[in-house]
Amino acid sequence: MELKQHLQLRMSQQLVMTPQLQQAIKLLQLSRLELVDEIRKELDHNPVLVEEDPGERARDAADARQAEARETENRSDNSSETEQATREVDWEKFLENRTQQQGGGFNQGASGFDDLPPIEQNLTRPDNLRDHLLWQLQMSDFTDVERRFGELVIGNLDEKGYLDLAGVERPDGTRTPDLTIFDLADEAGLHHDDAPLVLEMLQNFDPLGVASRDLRECLLIQANHFGFEDYEIEIISNHIKHLEKHNYQAIAREMKIPLEEVYEAAKEIQKLESRPARNFTDTDDRTIAITPDVYVIKDEDKFVVADNDRGMQRLFINEALTKRLMNDPNAKEFVGEKLRNAQWLIRAIEQRRKTIVKVAECIVEKQRDFFERGVAHLKPMILRDVAEAVGMHESTISRVTTNKYIHTPQGLFELKYFFNSSIRRVAKEDIASESVKQAIKKMIDEEDKKAPFSDQAIVDRLSKDQGIKIARRTVAKYREMLGILASSKRKKLF
Repeated sequence: MELKQHLQLRMSQQLVMTPQLQQAIKLLQLSRLELVDEIRKELDHNPVLVEEDPGERARDAADARQAEARETENRSDNSSETEQATREVDWEKFLENRTQQQGGGFNQGASGFDDLPPIEQNLTRPDNLRDHLLWQLQMSDFTDVERRFGELVIGNLDEKGYLDLAGVERPDGTRTPDLTIFDLADEAGLHHDDAPLVLEMLQNFDPLGVASRDLRECLLIQANHFGFEDYEIEIISNHIKHLEKHNYQAIAREMKIPLEEVYEAAKEIQKLESRPARNFTDTDDRTIAITPDVYVIKDEDKFVVADNDRGMQRLFINEALTKRLMNDPNAKEFVGEKLRNAQWLIRAIEQRRKTIVKVAECIVEKQRDFFERGVAHLKPMILRDVAEAVGMHESTISRVTTNKYIHTPQGLFELKYFFNSSIRRVAKEDIASESVKQAIKKMIDEEDKKAPFSDQAIVDRLSKDQGIKIARRTVAKYREMLGILASSKRKKLF
């Protein structure tokens, strides 16, 4: 076989991601807070970027000088009287009195408002479960080894306050082995025989039952603490599954006790706390605030979309500094690159703003009934609907609507909230899945708690009352997404 070298001319098309395009895509998918951080980084690394217009600052300075000149001119008429009054003041006597006042009287600098701590230090915050337990641990009579074991236990509590020693998933998909309290004891240097005893002491901290390994242990700790009857403790120990399902007849039959006693025991057990960390939080909800990217304002009979530039830095190019640096041959190439980067950033931020507003206007146009009348009138809509209307790709719409928020007359929503799959409805137009979720929630909120609706009953009522055709498993899925228990666990007997 003979090998030959030859040239061949061929034309082809391919998409090349330029640095400008990469930067625009990156900025487009950033949230508002992430964009602010990105702008701050650019301001730190690019000397030609400034947060305010140098020309406007110069005009403000000129206006200030003119105002100061006018004020000086107005004061010149009274200057002679002021100088005479100044000469008549006994400054030595004044300073002496001033010193005495600071030493014996109210000294604002030493003990007044200037010496008060910042207002942030006077604000209270919700109790944190970890800090609350560590404080009790430090105040308890533990040895250093036992205290170290207690810290490991507290560090392995989940959001409910239970001790979670299950393995975690590694990046490669495998899992670490599950731990036991004896593994924690080995790490702390505590003898295995002492580990259950120290754990039991921790479980009797406030809140009672914290660091339990399951619901049964949590309830038993509380029941023993409050002096429950033996048969009540036996119900918790051996019949917790029947108790969860309200199968009181089975408990009475297996324990050979009257059904009335089981009812009374269930009443008392329901008063116990199944989630020890309920009243504790790792975050202060009062400090969590979402700043909307756009506002929807109703102006007479139409809705207007306005972007929110409050708190967002306006970027400008410092032309005076750039011209001076460009005169330096050694800095010319460096400044040229920084100038191009600054122009790209300013253009990308402006393009991001316009894109978000354009997408928001399209959403408002397609979901006008929602903005007028609420979530029950939310229409089915997918990314393709908006992408075709604004002439963009679906991936661009996805980036625009992720972590972007819109303030509306109906409340604050993420832009992704308005994209819903459709549910068939008899003799009417399709309804959005989010509207169906809210219909299910409203139906369950208004149900008789002694006879809650089953999933099939919800299916039947949706079909009869609203003409919505939906499968039972879909109702179950939506109910779980809303955090609503099954009907057997929603039933209130007492």
